[in-house]
Amino acid sequence: MKQVDIVIHNPTGLHARPAKEFVNIAKQFKSDIRVVHGSKKANAKSMISMLTLGVENGGEISIMVDGEDEDAAVTALETAVNAGLGEGEAEGHAPAPPPKQEPSKEVTPAPPDLPANVLKGIPAAPGIAIGPLYRLQHDEIQIEESFQSVTVEQARLNKAIERARGQIITLHKQMLKSASASEAAIFEVHLEILEDPDLLDAVLDRIKKEQGAARAWQATIDARSKMMAQLNDPLLAGRAADIQDVGYRVLRLLMGADEQQLTLPDHPVILVATDLSPSDTAALDPKKILGICTSAGGPTAHSAIIARALRLPAVVSVGEALLEIDNLTSVILNGSDGILTIEPDAVAIGRAQAQQQAWQTSISAAEKSAGEPAITQDGHRVEVVANIGGLADAEKAATSGAEGVGLLRTEFLFLERTDAPTEHEQFEVYRDIVQAMNGQPVIARTLDIGGDKPLPYIDVPPEANPFLGERGIRLCLNRPELLRQQLRAILRAADFGPLRIMFPMVADLSELRAARAMVNEVRAELNAPEVEVGIMIEVPSAALMADAFAEEVDFFSVGTNDLTQYTLAMDRMHPLLAGKSDGLHPAVLRLIARTVEAAHAAGKWVGVCGELGADPQAVPILVGIGVDELSVSVPAIAPVKAQIRSLTLPEARVEAQRALACASAAEVRNGAK
Repeated sequence: MKQVDIVIHNPTGLHARPAKEFVNIAKQFKSDIRVVHGSKKANAKSMISMLTLGVENGGEISIMVDGEDEDAAVTALETAVNAGLGEGEAEGHAPAPPPKQEPSKEVTPAPPDLPANVLKGIPAAPGIAIGPLYRLQHDEIQIEESFQSVTVEQARLNKAIERARGQIITLHKQMLKSASASEAAIFEVHLEILEDPDLLDAVLDRIKKEQGAARAWQATIDARSKMMAQLNDPLLAGRAADIQDVGYRVLRLLMGADEQQLTLPDHPVILVATDLSPSDTAALDPKKILGICTSAGGPTAHSAIIARALRLPAVVSVGEALLEIDNLTSVILNGSDGILTIEPDAVAIGRAQAQQQAWQTSISAAEKSAGEPAITQDGHRVEVVANIGGLADAEKAATSGAEGVGLLRTEFLFLERTDAPTEHEQFEVYRDIVQAMNGQPVIARTLDIGGDKPLPYIDVPPEANPFLGERGIRLCLNRPELLRQQLRAILRAADFGPLRIMFPMVADLSELRAARAMVNEVRAELNAPEVEVGIMIEVPSAALMADAFAEEVDFFSVGTNDLTQYTLAMDRMHPLLAGKSDGLHPAVLRLIARTVEAAHAAGKWVGVCGELGADPQAVPILVGIGVDELSVSVPAIAPVKAQIRSLTLPEARVEAQRALACASAAEVRNGAK
């Protein structure tokens, strides 16, 4: 047996993301792996077990490995821990996490410059909602005591778990289409919980003692979540909600209920929660929800993305005070300004109603004119195109005013299957998407996966930090046949309409040259038409060397989600940093401006395909910087076009210069001079 003692330096300890990373690495080895922390001992291949250790920043663990590959396992796990377990390089003197604080029993006073009945959060989806606030609640499930036999109860449990797995995989696919892998990662955590070996063993032990599957599952879930909730670290304790969410899903299936149901009043409400889980968002009925307000989360979190897709006003990261407001209290939610007004007076309500009417009128007008080009009042045109993840999205985009597809996420063809799609399978889908766009250009991003989105048929060794590892173009160049097959399919489809190729995660000129050489080889083999080739600007090195890249590409597309993450060194899903990872940070804007300047000097164009492209506060700044194209989700096409038509280029340039001179994202958003 091998053992190593090591200190955890992750600022938030072994919370969900690093614990998941640790467990995924442990699962790669045949050896039995146990982790000891204080008096607690955990199965390293069980995420729940690892989380219940409650390891905080500075905590010491002992990794004990016994088996045929114990040496390799110890080395891999020790290396991963020292590298930060997917959260960046661990440092020996990492700051301690904030002390645990008891939740306030009263509404926290607003900042001095705001009225006492106003809470300020982060704008997540524009618009205004007026109505009663309602905290998220779930239906109670009544469990009937029953037991037939161990075999029957095990079969019932396995069937429910398999159906739950299918539901979660479906939600994961949906999130990947509308967001990035970071937003979809919560579904991966839920799958880890669902397949946790210690959890399943505990349920089976209860069944063997003649407890029905539903009762055994509920009792085990309750015990595990209670254990988690009692941990001293509030971030780790918060993972109890994830266990309960997965548990509730399976329990409903065990009791014969399919779809998740939320208990809501019979009148429209503004939904309030700490954040919205995948199960919650899947159950939202836009007819009953006026808006969404969360105490946590950031503007790129899944709750915000869902809100924008449903065109619901949303404010996030309001703080714990939000959860102390009495249910059904009258409020005004301003998703454009990030303001929640509690018990507004008649004057405030009248003003909000006027703003709401103006907003609804503008949306209606935007939809009617969605097919018209986005031209500023002084004649400057900006193309507005769509981010899509499949044929259905392309068909919607074609009827929603999109002037093309700025980002076709080809990953949807490769995910949730046991073998790679064939060249012909890919060709047929790309061809159908090109034809659905009726002659409008389509930009296909080549496969963008890595250790953060592993595929069973692609051997990707465990990585301590997959976001800084072998992903995107790096992975594909190391597996040239995978890339070659995709390029053949894309180039064959280019016979049916204007199709462009875009490479993700390019950080070095040698990567671009190798990828472009393969395009030329394949095109010659197929006698295919010439296509434009571009790269994503999502790594700071690419932005800083944009002048060199501009000589060798046809276009740039700025992926603001990843560019923000890498520039600010902030994981957008980090519990403490989600609200700070903002693409309107001046550092990010300066990199975009540098990219635009270099591209235009070489006669090339620049698009933006991240969430920032649909942010109403960002649109004038991006136009002023000189961005030529905004690629947004399909529901955002009409509003973004309408906003551009309301601008003048000189005013947008002034706004851009002001933003570039700011010191923080908060200054940019608050309009500081």
